[in-house]
Order: sequence, then structure tokens, then C-alpha cells
Amino acid sequence: MPSAFPPAPMTSEELLEAYRIMLLIREAENRIADLDEAGKITTPCHLYVGQEAIAAGVCRHLRDEDLVWGTHRSHGHFLAKGGEVGPLLAEIFGKVGGCSRGRGGSMHLVDKDRGILGTVPIVAGTIPIAMGAAMGFQLQGNDHVSVAFFGDGAMEEGHFHETVNMAARMKLPVVFICENNLYSSHMHITERRISGELAESVNFHGLASEAIDGNDIEAVSEVAAQAVDRARKGDGPTFLELRTFRWRGHVGWRFDDDVGLTRADDLKDWMNDECDPIARCRVRLQEEGVEPSALEAIAAEVASLIKDGEVYADASTHPKAEAFAENVFVNPTS
Repeated sequence: MPSAFPPAPMTSEELLEAYRIMLLIREAENRIADLDEAGKITTPCHLYVGQEAIAAGVCRHLRDEDLVWGTHRSHGHFLAKGGEVGPLLAEIFGKVGGCSRGRGGSMHLVDKDRGILGTVPIVAGTIPIAMGAAMGFQLQGNDHVSVAFFGDGAMEEGHFHETVNMAARMKLPVVFICENNLYSSHMHITERRISGELAESVNFHGLASEAIDGNDIEAVSEVAAQAVDRARKGDGPTFLELRTFRWRGHVGWRFDDDVGLTRADDLKDWMNDECDPIARCRVRLQEEGVEPSALEAIAAEVASLIKDGEVYADASTHPKAEAFAENVFVNPTS
């Protein structure tokens, strides 16, 4: 259901920071796509282009000790939560300087200091883990929050419903973020469900829920702030359906090819300035009187971060063969 309250306007400083994070995600993903197209990346990459407002709008309300749990498409969550470009790129190249020491690739990202304990490509796999972390927070008596990001296809897995029911019953400090980009791999939501109103499907479990435009950074920030505050105060979980669209295909650098499905018409509708979350934020900044020079400075900063990150990744080395037994056996030499 739509929010009962209009989104609270963000200050120009808050909008600028959100714009910086979204642009960092966009440009990092575009660079990864270029490297993928050039054949310099071998790990499968599921890109986040087009969905940047969700990661930026949610993570801006989280602390380092709050935990986020991602999916196969989590470069954006990693960067929005404070992960650095260099370790991300190094991980994608399979190098020891990567955030998972080159062992995880694109889909298994870790940064303990930033509250990223692991992204998992198994559909809906981190939803019960997020709930378990929230249960731990409740037992410890702290005010930390656990956040699960997942796609619309994850809601068709049975343990999603088991998890949200238990979370609601125990009033756990967890926020469930459904990034509804309308496609589960290659299948449109209308091919899989009678009703596309995903937020309504959790009403049976007694969760607070909202469905909003996931490409509106101010709207996302507002509902995320309410959900995180609700969790911190011990008032239980919230389910947010944030409607968006990924510009790239399910996996890889191509735009229109989505595991054999061509989405040219959909892309045309979503890649215009009225839908693009970054273009929309830029308009709001202009309305706030922010000078073009400020946006140019952010673009330059982002370009520098990506260049430096690539230099870091290039300088890192691949793991040595003898290192592959580490963290696998208790004593690999015996």
C-alpha cells in the first residue's frame, strides 16, 4: 500500500551525499561492465545499474554495527554501506586484496568493519540469516538492526514466509527490503504471480509494510528511516517493496539480453530522466539551488575513486596455490 505520509524533503547536503553514493555505484558498475565486455572479468557479474536509490536510501540510516545481507546483485549494497571500490574490484578479479581475499568473486562480498557479513547468490538465502542476526541483537539487548535485501523472485520461496512470520511474532529488529525490479531472471512478475502487489502479501503475517517508488531517493530514505527507527525501538520488523528496474540484463554487461529475453521496450520506458534515480536526484538538487560545479566536483571525486580502486586491484596478486586449503581443513598438512 502507498505510504500514508509524503516523503520528508532531504536537505541539499543530504541530497548531495545520496547523489554521490548513487553516482559511485553507477560509475563503478559501468566500469565493471566495460571490463566484463572486454573479457577481463571471468566471474559472473550481476549489475545494479538503475536501482541505486534503494541501496543509497536505505544504508544512509544504518550504522557500521548494523548488518546488511545481500544477494547475487549486491555491489550497490556493498558500496552504499561503506565498502571501498578497490577491495570490490580486487574481489571481482579474484585477488587476495579483495574483500573476500579473492575467494568469493562478485557474489560473495564481506566487510566485517562495515557490517557486511556476506552476500549470497542463493535466492532468498540470506532472509532467514538476517532474521537470525536480528534475534541475536534482541537477545543481546542492543539496538542494532539487521537488513535483508532481496528481489521479487525471493518472495516465491517458502522460507521467506516462514521467516517474516517468525520475525513478526518475535518483534525482531529486522527490515526486509524487496527490490522489485519486475523480473526474476528472465520472467516478468506477471508471468509468475496473479497479483503484483507484493507488500500486501505480508499482511497475513502482521508486518508493517509499504510499497513505494524505489527510484525516488527521498521516498526511499523516508520509509527506510521509519523502518529502521521502528526496529531500533523494539517495535518489530517492516517489509518494504521498493519498485525499480535493472538496466543491465540478469547477468553480464548487456542491456537488452536478459537470459535470452529481449527487454528493449521495458528499457526504453525506464532509462529516461523521469525514471532514472540519479537524473531525478539531479533535478531535485537543481531545485534546491545547488550549483553545477558541486555536481561536477562529485563526478570528479567518483572518477578518482574508481581509478584508484582499479589501480589497487591491478596491483593485488592472485592467491598462491598452497593457500586454497586454508579455511577448508582443520589441519591440511596432517
